[in-house]
Amino acid sequence: MSRRITRTLVAASVVVGLGCASACSDGGDKDKKAARTSATGQSADKSKEKANGEDGNGAGDKAKGSGKDSSAAPDTDEPLTRAQLKKAALTTADVKGYKVEGAGSADLQGASSPAGPARCQPVADMFLFTTDPVSRTSLSRGVTAKDETNASVTTLALLSYGSGEADDVLAGLRRATGECTAYRYVGYKYSGVKALADPKLGDESVAFRLVASIEGAEVPAAYTVVRDGSTLVAFSSMNMLDADEVEVPAELVEAQLAKLKKTTA
Repeated sequence: MSRRITRTLVAASVVVGLGCASACSDGGDKDKKAARTSATGQSADKSKEKANGEDGNGAGDKAKGSGKDSSAAPDTDEPLTRAQLKKAALTTADVKGYKVEGAGSADLQGASSPAGPARCQPVADMFLFTTDPVSRTSLSRGVTAKDETNASVTTLALLSYGSGEADDVLAGLRRATGECTAYRYVGYKYSGVKALADPKLGDESVAFRLVASIEGAEVPAAYTVVRDGSTLVAFSSMNMLDADEVEVPAELVEAQLAKLKKTTA
């Protein structure tokens, strides 16, 4: 089987798996997602009130009389908007040898469903770039090598959070990759979960790998998740031919982090 055909099969398997996972989880967790969205909104409102000095204890009046310059630089923990994420996302022009496109079904970000065992939940959620706490906004892109003999299919996601939330996601993911070895998630099996060496990128980072059983295909996948302030840069790379060598291309991660820094400075 040619590498070109295999890459197509990998992409098809991933799309089918992601589509089913999103559809299955979306129906059973609408109430949970709504509750999380409500909580996230309340948290955002509270953060906004604090930023404006309106905490209900007269802090707003104190801020008004403090003489502070209201045009000061914004809080670096302020969640990035979708427009900012779009501006910061990699394009084909940013990386030599790769083609970057909208990720289609990989951009679904369905609601979370319970994983079994529960200790694997953060790893299971990351397959759909879903997290707890949920991101305020997000987007994803599909990346393939222009060299059609390269069977890897990579997806990147930019996830925006409120202050401290991205830290919590990384902490949960780091713990899960150390405790979880295999799990089931919306009808699919995942095995071989293994924490990889910390790539030591951004403010903090986590890397791991696993094998997804999707529609009869065994799909090895590698993940790199990096926190930059209140934003997570998450990459997954899948390859059915070179199972032992599957990895997230370092040049893609470095290019995305550099562009994120440049466009949000």
